[in-house]
Amino acid sequence: MPAASALNVLIVDDSRTMRLLVKTCLDKIGVKEIRDAADGEAGLRELVGKPAHLVISDYNMPKIDGLAFLRAIRAHPPIANTAFIMLTGRADAELVQRAVQFGVNNFLVKPFTTDQLRGKLESVFGKLT
Repeated sequence: MPAASALNVLIVDDSRTMRLLVKTCLDKIGVKEIRDAADGEAGLRELVGKPAHLVISDYNMPKIDGLAFLRAIRAHPPIANTAFIMLTGRADAELVQRAVQFGVNNFLVKPFTTDQLRGKLESVFGKLT
């Protein structure tokens, strides 16, 4: 069982409010090391500079959207195995299928609760302590 406090998470979303909401939920779960970026381009630079255990990324962003960001991570060997949860307001079948094809680990549909986020983390990492 991994400890939530041992996880290093990168939140990538063009909405500052959404980044703060995800951070608040992660804080409640016990995650201590949380960084953020405002878009996929900045997120990729951040992740290459300092890898994380998990990326929680919005789908709909300027510059590089969530799918392109996921593909870029999976194509870069040093960070290719980073867990990735797609945050989206639209969980349509086409998006889900494409994201699964590119190696997404899970989805979190907006709006969400802290318990739902914890469930998604635990589905990726196992029970958190």
